[in-house]
This record gives sequence, C-alpha cells and structure tokens, in this order.
Amino acid sequence: MGVRKITVKQSVAETIATIALYIESKGMVATAEKFSDNVYDYFIKLADSKKSYPICHEPHRSAFGYKCIPYKKKYTIVFIETETELIICEFVASKLIYW
Repeated sequence: MGVRKITVKQSVAETIATIALYIESKGMVATAEKFSDNVYDYFIKLADSKKSYPICHEPHRSAFGYKCIPYKKKYTIVFIETETELIICEFVASKLIYW
C-alpha cells in the first residue's frame, strides 16, 4: 500500500484538541483520547495513494481544489490531495458545509 505524506495544519490540530477537551470536560477522559486517536488514524487511512477523493460540492472550497470527505457523519475533513502528499486543511462540523 503506497502511503502519501500527511501534513496536518495547526488549525486542524487545534480544532481536534478543542473537541477532545470539550469531551473531557464532560467527564469522559478515555473517550476524548479515543476520539483524537481515531481522527488521526483516519487521516492515515486517507493517505493510501491508491484512492482518490471527490472535490467538495461547495463552490468556495471547490474553486481552491479542496476535497471533502465525511468523518462519522458529524464532521467533514477538507484537504488538498497530490500524488505524494495530503494536506489536511479543515476539520469542521458537517452542518457547516454544503453537500
């Protein structure tokens, strides 16, 4: 399996950390840690070079060539895909993106 390099923007890492902190504040420490681990593991799955992903339907994001993929229906991962690299640009609530 060919794996591309994964670059996660700082804003994405901060968003994931904020969500995990919120989950942790509700008393679910193990769940918060599992959430973060699962998100980063999913990024690794996206890096498979045999797969290609669709461009976002939202006009603003598609104009920049961003690709969108849902994560557990609640979130959307917005990224740039090249032959050798995936650049994760956004991790946002799916309700904020036009599908």
